Amino acid sequence: MKHTTNHQILIGVFVGLLIGLYIKLNPYAIGTDSIIYVADLIADIFVSSLKMVLIPVIFFSISVGIANLSGHKQSSRIWVLTFSFFFISMALAIILGLGSMNLFEPGRGISLSIFSEQLNNFHLTSIPLSGFIKQFLSSIFVNPFKAMTEGNILGVITFSILVGFAIAKGGKEFFEVKKIFNGLLGITMKIVSWIVKFSPYGVSALIIKLVSQQSPDLFITLSKFIIVIIGMTLFHGIVILPLLLYFFTKINLFILWQGAREAIMTAFATSSSSATIPITLRAVEKNLKVKSDIAGFVIPIGATMNMDGTALYEASAALFIANLSGIDLSIGQQIIVFFTAMIGAIGAPGIPSAGMVTMAMVLQSVGLPLEALAILLPIDRLLDTFRTAVNVEGDIVVSLIVQKLVRKN
Repeated sequence: MKHTTNHQILIGVFVGLLIGLYIKLNPYAIGTDSIIYVADLIADIFVSSLKMVLIPVIFFSISVGIANLSGHKQSSRIWVLTFSFFFISMALAIILGLGSMNLFEPGRGISLSIFSEQLNNFHLTSIPLSGFIKQFLSSIFVNPFKAMTEGNILGVITFSILVGFAIAKGGKEFFEVKKIFNGLLGITMKIVSWIVKFSPYGVSALIIKLVSQQSPDLFITLSKFIIVIIGMTLFHGIVILPLLLYFFTKINLFILWQGAREAIMTAFATSSSSATIPITLRAVEKNLKVKSDIAGFVIPIGATMNMDGTALYEASAALFIANLSGIDLSIGQQIIVFFTAMIGAIGAPGIPSAGMVTMAMVLQSVGLPLEALAILLPIDRLLDTFRTAVNVEGDIVVSLIVQKLVRKN
């Protein structure tokens, strides 16, 4: 059944591409408005259904996962391995991004003045690193019910971890609670399996929207930057992450793709690591045979904290804007970009336009003009699809590595 769904999602992607291109090339053809309306409707239903189960999946999977891990003789090792590989994979992504920008130098020789219209119409309230960290921490310790209703993923994760520890420490006293949580997690994942059956249509509709609505403005001028970013993001996803996985687990790219493609394709279409969590968990547990306690811990936390594609993009974009501004960043400044991009990639739910705010923080750290972010807005939606797919792949790779290393001991 899993292979059937995987193939249907692939077919959905290609159908979406073809229909999207047809609408783009024939915007006034008969029936175009109806196709766009239906695609928009299906896409909204799909994304809304993912959001519907997102909070229950995060809460129950982490709570149950932590409760089980706490009884595991190597629970502390699992924590250390998880966060160590989060850091390693993001560090590799940032190094790749910085290296490629230094090598290809997109933006060099282009004047910011040609983007005057975009720059004049752009306004952003910036936030310093200290303020960002304060807001980030304040979004962690919040009323759990408020966090759930507002979609504050970090707040939900924090509360879920505490509940999981409480269940584990309670032992026999909370045995029935643990049993109920396991049952509720099973019910939630059953609902996810129904959503997965609908996913080929949802993914196809999202691709139609993406292709048909993308504006060609600035694409030619920014083509070198777009090609470098997409190329390096794909290189990280097709070469670096699979090599890291193979080195520690001997699992090759083909096996990874077979098991993970429904999650990666959904991430590509939705541009949301968080919204993809239910499908990622199902793919990791059912297809790649990662134990539910490890998957339930690594995947939801990774969707918020392990952002390879985003880290690569934010570091690269900083150097791109430096090139446009005629500024040569020193090695020391690029090291600052490295660490700031890693902090920014973690994100801060609850901040309006969080992606732009974190990107602004990276630029501020080395004194680059914030107004230049306006240049990236027209192409951000396209690039976001690729970096989100790699974000999700990174979570899947880490879960497989952690399970393998834990089994060795």
